[in-house]
Amino acid sequence: MRRTQRIRHAEELPEPRKARSGPIVPVLAFAGITVAVMQTLLVPVIKDLPVLLDTAPADATWVMTATLLAGAVSTPIMGRLGDLYGKRRMLLASLAVMVIGSLICASTDDLIVMITGRALQGFAMGAIPLGIGIMRDELPREKLGSAMALMSSSIGVGGGLALPVAALVAQHADWHALFLGSAGLGLLAMALTYTLVPEPPLRAPGSFDLIGALGLSLGLVLLLLPVTKGSDWGWTSAPTLGLLAASVVTLVLWGLFELRTPAPLVDLRTTARREVLLTNLASIMVGVAFYAVSLVLPQLLQLPTSTGYGLGQSMVVAGLCVAPLGVTMMFVAPLYARISARRGPKATLMLGMLVIAIGYGAGLGLLSAAWQTVLIAVVLGAGIGLAYSSLPALIIGAVDPSETGAANGLNTLMRSIGTSVSSAVIGMVLANTSVTMGSVEVPSMEGFRISFLIATGAVLVGLVLAAFLPSQRPSAHPVLLASSADAGPAPAAPAPAAPAATAGRTVRHDGAPSSAEPPPPGGTP
Repeated sequence: MRRTQRIRHAEELPEPRKARSGPIVPVLAFAGITVAVMQTLLVPVIKDLPVLLDTAPADATWVMTATLLAGAVSTPIMGRLGDLYGKRRMLLASLAVMVIGSLICASTDDLIVMITGRALQGFAMGAIPLGIGIMRDELPREKLGSAMALMSSSIGVGGGLALPVAALVAQHADWHALFLGSAGLGLLAMALTYTLVPEPPLRAPGSFDLIGALGLSLGLVLLLLPVTKGSDWGWTSAPTLGLLAASVVTLVLWGLFELRTPAPLVDLRTTARREVLLTNLASIMVGVAFYAVSLVLPQLLQLPTSTGYGLGQSMVVAGLCVAPLGVTMMFVAPLYARISARRGPKATLMLGMLVIAIGYGAGLGLLSAAWQTVLIAVVLGAGIGLAYSSLPALIIGAVDPSETGAANGLNTLMRSIGTSVSSAVIGMVLANTSVTMGSVEVPSMEGFRISFLIATGAVLVGLVLAAFLPSQRPSAHPVLLASSADAGPAPAAPAPAAPAATAGRTVRHDGAPSSAEPPPPGGTP
């Protein structure tokens, strides 16, 4: 006999762990901000690294490059491990690796050891997609939008807030204190996560794709290494071109393998869906736009007034002027939730990109005073915050609940690729347009404005990509909770944001699985 399909209204579904949902959001957001701090922790002392580490300037840049490469590699891998073995468990592992890396860096002046520690610090970037996955599994629908927005924005929030604090520490204490502070933040994040964040019960089927992980890691390193070091090696040099060609071959072979393996690290068929593919491409453009302001404004603020355009501010003041970028990103999370509830995450992404374009456009003529840089940082922070907040909702609305960790890990990777490309391109522009002041070369105002134009162009490309995304709006209609292979057609939930439900799995109104109700007897697991 055909089993009866059960349909309930979303508001009738039991909310998982409602009593414990309160501390989840601030704890996970704090963990995300903590790992994001690693990206900009050394920016205030980057020009002094060759002296501090007794090495050549070209070699000192590896201290920054190692963190970037490790973060790019870890995000999709830790996301998949979280889907398979537990997101909270992998989040704690990421934070533990970051603490170990921080302690290593705090105890050394050796370049190789420092690079190793910085790579371990960067490995923790996988915590951000893991936190988004935990929120999706644990939070009630009405809290999910603003919570994911805050977690997604933590990359910018942590990076922005770290600049003035790191500058203050670097000016008044030994620079190793930066790493002791990051270790303390990591230990606090671990303690709060272990105590207050539950382990979601949802697991993805299959096993970990070790060959796929190694192949993706190799391909990403071969790609990002020449992108980040191309300005030092020369963009037409044999190492740069050779590594880029090797990355293309490696990633193509990796993709062919992933299409044939039964439990891939990245489901490329899902990734090729229009909504996932366009969201990831738009993420690259947002990453380009985000990093441009982080490269331009601190340099402009600290250049001496004798250049005719430099603002002559101290390292600390420059950090404080840029800090509103991260603070504004944090405060737009509730605004994102309201706009997205009415218009959907696609509209919010497009609005955010439009605000970014306006901010960079205004910046072309507002670079002559410190207060103007603060205004630019606020506008760009609002736009980037709205755009970043939209990305996890778009991804989650297009994939199965058991794939959220890996899918958001890949999306975070796309943002990292965007920031890497931005760093390489804008670094090249600033180097090629520099002017000589006395015995040194400094970036020119022309270079700053070209950088802003590049960021504006990137975000406009992202705006066009976002326009082709399918519209997604929340729906208050009933949702299908269970079905069976022998059941006939049933009225499907019309909420576009909900991914294809796995048969026999309880699904909440927002498309997230509910762990409070088991599958019906005899249902497909």
